Amino acid sequence: MKRLRPMIAKKNLIPSHQFGFREEHGTVEQVHRLVNEVQLAFEKKQYCSALFADVSQAFDKTWHEGLIHKLRSHLSSGYSDILESFLKDRTFYIKQGSEQTDLCPVSSGVPQGSVLGPLLYLIYTADLPTPSSVFTATFADDTVILATGDTAEAASQCLQKAITELERWLSDWRIKVNETKSIHMTFALRRGNCPPVRLNNVEVPHSDTAKYLGMHLDRRLTWRPHIWTKRKQLSLKVRSLYWLLNNRSSMTTQNKLLVYKMILKPIWSYGIQLWGTAAKSHTCIMQRFQNKMLRLVLGAPWYVPEFLLHQDLNMPTVEEEIRRHCTSYCARLMVHPNQLAGELAMDTGEERRLKRLRPSDLFNYA
Repeated sequence: MKRLRPMIAKKNLIPSHQFGFREEHGTVEQVHRLVNEVQLAFEKKQYCSALFADVSQAFDKTWHEGLIHKLRSHLSSGYSDILESFLKDRTFYIKQGSEQTDLCPVSSGVPQGSVLGPLLYLIYTADLPTPSSVFTATFADDTVILATGDTAEAASQCLQKAITELERWLSDWRIKVNETKSIHMTFALRRGNCPPVRLNNVEVPHSDTAKYLGMHLDRRLTWRPHIWTKRKQLSLKVRSLYWLLNNRSSMTTQNKLLVYKMILKPIWSYGIQLWGTAAKSHTCIMQRFQNKMLRLVLGAPWYVPEFLLHQDLNMPTVEEEIRRHCTSYCARLMVHPNQLAGELAMDTGEERRLKRLRPSDLFNYA
């Protein structure tokens, strides 16, 4: 791995749109790229037709012969021979109780749990077709293709052309996509959905929301579905932890607060650099949850003001968390090694038609 990384970086084998399993590349930056593309289309009153592709058993179904062919074309014979030996002549068996099957050869898949497994998959999928007419974002096997157009029909036609090119590539390299689990989604501030698209001659189901890298996106990017989904998830988690946090618990206040910070807070703070642009009526949902938890931790009665709870526990409010996260996020983007991510921190200076906030606005606000 140490020897391969400099060689791969020098030859630019991993495309810029691939953020998975790469140093200093995170999920938030990739979702930010997608959100930024959609918001630019909103400014132009355009429709966005997006495909969220679901790759079936991506790591388990990597075709060995195809991967070895790509390794030989990109790496020297010494490295490719070692990696070929690493992949071939592997066997497996299934054991149930005292019974077990015969040894069977492993003809596909990268060894999961190995250091080289993720890197080999990135090399295998590095030549994914990326037409200039569409936006492409990949994080390991999580793939999004987005096309924009002045009309819904034009957006879907552009997306369908890219999907047709993708189908040929998938067939050549024996990668299977689950058409029924993939999602076709329309991003637009105008009414109406984009016409359906087909993948492998199967119509992709249309949805008004899509989950990408742990964040729930709706057609208008209001972030309301994401915030409410996280709020429900927090309620279930609090129910399982209530025996530790209630007044009858023998835990100290500091330990209760630690449970909140380590288990509950990361659930809602993930992606705060993006959903922090939501309307105040939405972000207040998380603030009310935090108020409730701090009151539970302290055992404070209802008449104690919320600002005193935050002050006594030295806990920042949700709005302060947005500012803090955006400050560090902006600093990270400014020195990001990937140009596609670094561009997210730049102010384009174009006139804005819409008054809604963008993530880049929070940088200035921070």
